[in-house]
Amino acid sequence: MRNDVRTLREAAGLSQAALGAALGVSRQTVNSIENGKYDPSLPLAFAIARHFHLTIEEIFHVDD
Repeated sequence: MRNDVRTLREAAGLSQAALGAALGVSRQTVNSIENGKYDPSLPLAFAIARHFHLTIEEIFHVDD
């Protein structure tokens, strides 16, 4: 699954650590999500979407 977390985070001027702190996860978790090595749980995906005022579908894209 692809995602736009890195693009959104950078556009907001946030470090991985700052986004992780806002979401209650580690910087390493944010890094893993951005690099496609970890798909977030549904509650975390909702938290990311709420943080950026978007829907989950606008951030996470299923590879076809």
